[in-house]
Amino acid sequence: MACLHDHSCEEHDCSSNWSLYQHIDISKVFALNEATPGSVKSVFKAWEDRLNTSGEHLESNEGDPELLVFIPFTSDVKIKSISIVGGAYGTSPSKMRVFINREGIDFSDAQSMQAVQEWDLVENMQGVLEYQTRYSKFQSVANITLHFPESFGGDITEIHYIGFKGEATQMKRDAVANIVYELLPNPSDHKTHAESGGGLSHIE
Repeated sequence: MACLHDHSCEEHDCSSNWSLYQHIDISKVFALNEATPGSVKSVFKAWEDRLNTSGEHLESNEGDPELLVFIPFTSDVKIKSISIVGGAYGTSPSKMRVFINREGIDFSDAQSMQAVQEWDLVENMQGVLEYQTRYSKFQSVANITLHFPESFGGDITEIHYIGFKGEATQMKRDAVANIVYELLPNPSDHKTHAESGGGLSHIE
């Protein structure tokens, strides 16, 4: 992957610096068809821990390798690349399809909707491969849904790590909601000239 900035990469840990891990709202991450409920949260970790497979991992139900993973962010982000570390013996996902800022997607939706981008994956047990996004389409991302329709021939799909690289806007999602509310004031909360008996109307 090409570096995203100007400096000597020998003196900087670029991969760690550009990781969006800290901006993932892990408490709200979920997956469809996971064999162990809540296990999807374990695949989001710091870049330097991506090859640590000693803990829990995401695994689909036996005989059905399809997985759907929903990831919300705590602030809007710009995503430049995605990294996936899958399982061995044919259990790594072989394809990935992505949807942006769409909530409540199920398998039927994912199969019928056009993805923002999709990739044919390769087995990446060493965590050295990253999939570049069409960057112009990955701006202002509040949430992202990853669809893994199949594995490399295994009865299940295993994922040990999912990572994103890019930039965060630092615009918190709750702050955005508050700004929108203030831009659309409730008329009943603000008296007009006629209602107040004189003076200029005032919005606080």
